Amino acid sequence: MKPRVLIIRQMPEAALAVVRDGCEMQYNASDRQLSPEELGQAVADKDGLLCVVTDRVDDAVLASSPALKVVSTVAVGYDNIDVAAATARGIAVANTPGVLTESSADLAWGLLFSVARRITEGDRYIRAGQWRDWKLMLMAGHDVYGQTLGIVGMGRIGQAVARRARGCGMRVLYHNRQRVDASIEAELEATWVSLPTLLEQADFVSLHVPLSPETVRYIGEAELRRMKPIAYLINTARGAVVDEQAVIRALQEGWIAGAALDVFEHEPDVPQALRELENVVLVPHIGSASVATRTRMAVMAAENLIGVLRGERPPNVVNPEVWEAGN
Repeated sequence: MKPRVLIIRQMPEAALAVVRDGCEMQYNASDRQLSPEELGQAVADKDGLLCVVTDRVDDAVLASSPALKVVSTVAVGYDNIDVAAATARGIAVANTPGVLTESSADLAWGLLFSVARRITEGDRYIRAGQWRDWKLMLMAGHDVYGQTLGIVGMGRIGQAVARRARGCGMRVLYHNRQRVDASIEAELEATWVSLPTLLEQADFVSLHVPLSPETVRYIGEAELRRMKPIAYLINTARGAVVDEQAVIRALQEGWIAGAALDVFEHEPDVPQALRELENVVLVPHIGSASVATRTRMAVMAAENLIGVLRGERPPNVVNPEVWEAGN
């Protein structure tokens, strides 16, 4: 009997083919997010679950399926999955690191340029029919070339962002729990500093830390007030890494010049106060959203899932203790 798998959201055909060949597949082709109750019912008799970052897989969902062996997510972050509960139940959890690094770095830079040079604001201005004539200071923004970039979190994506900064002649500061190897610092021409120093000196602060208990609201009012009033905040990490209400006040009251946000604390809900501001660029969690990258992520997640169901340890298991315990 083939293992039974639930694919909870719409996926590229290449990923579906990986699962279809070896499993009985239940597929939510409508791409509608299931409620916790619907998810619990749908996964009840399944051996595997393929999900995305917005699907909350908590202990109640995991308890719904005694046969469940693997939860594979199409994402690097896995804060939407109760990994401790999965581990206690002997369920492997797998993710898709590495493959989205360059696309995510591209998006961070796109946001940085958009907010600094008021690109999306200018787009809205034209579409609203407000452009009547050319004026010297119309939509005057801030330069990027030669400025100081502060990177908070120097993992794969943070390093990819830093690599691009060299083309813009930027001074690069970074803060990480641990300094990266000296050879990487030299390659990237990046200098480790404390978080307060980074916030005080950077013209652009780009966040690339994972969401964990230690990083919830890592950037709050105190941190935002340390930033220059001409500085910009870029967040492509997770929404809860910043205090969203503090960011709103910072933008409203001019503590900082602007922000560009790909992620939000309670996605897909975005506070009305944020949506009303002109000095913020808002995009719907599209950091890795190129066709090629999202397809590779989905295929990798499908391969992770199939590997576990075949009794193989996938390369991207996030709770290896399940395997070590004899899964």
